Amino acid sequence: MPKGCFAILLPSESDYKVLGYYFKEKSLDFEITNDLFLRLNLDHSKNEFSLLKLKNVIIESYIYKFKGKLSRKAFGIIIGILLKEDEDPEKFIVPLKNSAIAIEKINFLEISVDLFEVKLKKIYAEFLETLTDVLNANALKEGIINRTKEMLSGGKKERKIAQLLLQKVEDNVHIKISEFYKSAENALKYLDYERASKFFMKAADIAEELFDEELAKSLKERAKLSINIPDLIKKREDIIKEARSALRKLDIHAGYIYYKRASEISKELMQPDKDEEYALKSKALQDFYQADQKFKERK
Repeated sequence: MPKGCFAILLPSESDYKVLGYYFKEKSLDFEITNDLFLRLNLDHSKNEFSLLKLKNVIIESYIYKFKGKLSRKAFGIIIGILLKEDEDPEKFIVPLKNSAIAIEKINFLEISVDLFEVKLKKIYAEFLETLTDVLNANALKEGIINRTKEMLSGGKKERKIAQLLLQKVEDNVHIKISEFYKSAENALKYLDYERASKFFMKAADIAEELFDEELAKSLKERAKLSINIPDLIKKREDIIKEARSALRKLDIHAGYIYYKRASEISKELMQPDKDEEYALKSKALQDFYQADQKFKERK
């Protein structure tokens, strides 16, 4: 999983503004300097995506250009992630695009850096950090140990929890989360949604035992989603039929709306390939519809 992420605003009347950072480890030493921004900006003058290999980190970034009213205030944003050596940059192409779209939807021009970074953390968790990455046994162990480092310098209660967590790591309790999660994913492959839901809930219970409320919440959401998967897939199939029917009738507006809904359901189903497929179809139809409307207005 990425070590963290950052977002840079490209204002219309100045060079750049760092909107904020989010790092998985608070000790990570990284910032956007003038030199680094110039390198990123140069890369993005030629390509949507950039991959920079620095001394201690690999940066993958994506430039998202604004349209409409927002484009009067800013050219766009650059959103980037800090990767480890063994990470595959290819798998973050769609998540980076979705993260940029999510940032555009929040009122980032008006809120403080602190509030933006709270929202950026949520965007990171939703789009850039998959449960598969988080629930790797080694990643779980590393995450728990990093939390205990902070707790051991805290109060008596925190130190006690830290010692308890370290003991649970020694007892390999964290591995049970990975095992239950793998069992749940395997059940999903065989379309056994009820069984998958039960395994996700068992993994959530272990996460609560390890005082990881955010992870427990994510696993409970997956448990709930597993039960709803058949209905969501049926709903998406019906929407795609409506989209194709609309296009046969040359109703471009309805077509792009339907494909947008199909993309949103795919995102809910955590199917990034389908999400991208329907999002691209929706965007192409939307662009065609808007161009057609402008042509009609000129006549």
